[in-house]
Amino acid sequence: MEHVKEKRRDPRVPLVLRVDHPGLPSGALDATENVSSGGLFVRTERDLEVGQRLPLVISFPGLLDPVEIEAEVVRIRSSPADGPPGVAVKVPAESDRAKLARIVEAAPAPASSPRRAFTVLVVEDNPHVVEMYEYALRKLKVHEGRVRFTVEYAANGHEALRRLAEPPRPDLVISDLYMPVMDGFSLVEQMRADPGLVGVPVFMISAGGNDARLRAIELGVDVYLQKPVQFSDIVSTVRMLLHLRS
Repeated sequence: MEHVKEKRRDPRVPLVLRVDHPGLPSGALDATENVSSGGLFVRTERDLEVGQRLPLVISFPGLLDPVEIEAEVVRIRSSPADGPPGVAVKVPAESDRAKLARIVEAAPAPASSPRRAFTVLVVEDNPHVVEMYEYALRKLKVHEGRVRFTVEYAANGHEALRRLAEPPRPDLVISDLYMPVMDGFSLVEQMRADPGLVGVPVFMISAGGNDARLRAIELGVDVYLQKPVQFSDIVSTVRMLLHLRS
């Protein structure tokens, strides 16, 4: 009951942020699912126990500088029916709760004034997955009100590079890793080697395991989420990467 009261007192917002684990290899990265001033949910496959204390570093490329906190595991989610594995953590220290409160307050809010149109390039060879992303982006379009989106598609990395070479340049790339002709690894590698494309944010969504995630991050992916993903994950990550603020 105490945990439920804390959850009501500190409502959580769906933010996808990067989570680093100090003291572990540099590739030991996870992601948040939501954040409140009292705690957060971390998507992770690490073997953790309820009551365990762990240091965390939360960040987001180009938007949030690394924030160090200490958390305590209060719940473990392991059932696939409930979503990707992970842990709910609370933050005991008042100073760390203040840091989380500032993150929540700084989260992008729905746009309240006209903005230019954004172009999102989805790189995916599975038409059913493309439909899901399109639906999620339509939801974002409605939620953001006056923000306009143009969604374009490429079936592989080769088609994506050809589109990226044409004006106007897309504002964001959402890509799978495993595709025919040219995979997502090669796509990101070539984008980060091109001065004209190095600044384009890349949001990778893939069924690849931890090794694939580490390699993608090393190549320069901004955000990596493992399939299956929820619509709210896509919406909140796109909002963050495009810096959509009121």
